Amino acid sequence: MGEIVGAGIIAHSPTIMLPDEIRIGLNGGMESTLYTGLIDLKREVMDSLKPDTVIVVDTHWGTIVEFIVNAHDRRMGKYTSEELPRGMCQVPFNLKGNPELAYAIAERCNANGVRTSANSDPYLPIQYPTVNLAHFLRDNDRDEEWLSLSVCRTGDADDCRRVGQGIREAVEASNRRVVIMASGAFSHAFWPLKELAKREAADPIHIRTPAHREADETRIAQLLDGDHASVISSMPEFHAFKPEAGFMHYLIMAGALGGEGCKATGRKFSAYENAIGTGQIHIWFDRPKSGWA
Repeated sequence: MGEIVGAGIIAHSPTIMLPDEIRIGLNGGMESTLYTGLIDLKREVMDSLKPDTVIVVDTHWGTIVEFIVNAHDRRMGKYTSEELPRGMCQVPFNLKGNPELAYAIAERCNANGVRTSANSDPYLPIQYPTVNLAHFLRDNDRDEEWLSLSVCRTGDADDCRRVGQGIREAVEASNRRVVIMASGAFSHAFWPLKELAKREAADPIHIRTPAHREADETRIAQLLDGDHASVISSMPEFHAFKPEAGFMHYLIMAGALGGEGCKATGRKFSAYENAIGTGQIHIWFDRPKSGWA
């Protein structure tokens, strides 16, 4: 029987992929904890858990008529971002897949009432939340499986819950030890271009507005306390602060962990940082001894 052995809300900010001198220079000579946090997460969590499979809920893979999970045997190549090629340029990736699990996830999500498909088209693009996290967290020797799941822009919180349940059901019916990474920001409002050059440092004083920062910090505190119920119930209010992809990455992950019934406490693997107005942090959830929910 398979199981979800860990999960996290993990930032994929392009800042982490910039050359050292540029990244540190933008931050006034200081290193970003989003960068060092991924190194710590690899050493302290991933190297210990040794998961068979990593599922990335990828907020940059936005679909419209269905959720999609990639079903390739392997994805490999080089990735250059159309958004920020000066930082994410010809990044190599070599990710083993698990078609059987991908199709099982799609089947379970459809059975739960949410249109979902698995796709193995060799020309299906990969997105940088997956590439960036794999760059830091993939174990080259173990070559664990990496799957990406889209966020369906027309879906709602209930769809996300059902998709999360589908992931959990497929995992439990497998023989895989799985980690889920919900990759995206909290509030996601950018500064106008004319302001950006003055707002690139990590200090959260540069978050788009004090209200955005307060909304983020409230939910971060709730997640650190394991109060997933409050985060989920307050989603209508949080939408006013434009969480990335409607916070679907978190809602899908939470659905897989038991939704409102999940009491897993979070632990920070970075400080709360700014990225040109958006709120970014790495929060990890260890599997409670009593189970997720």
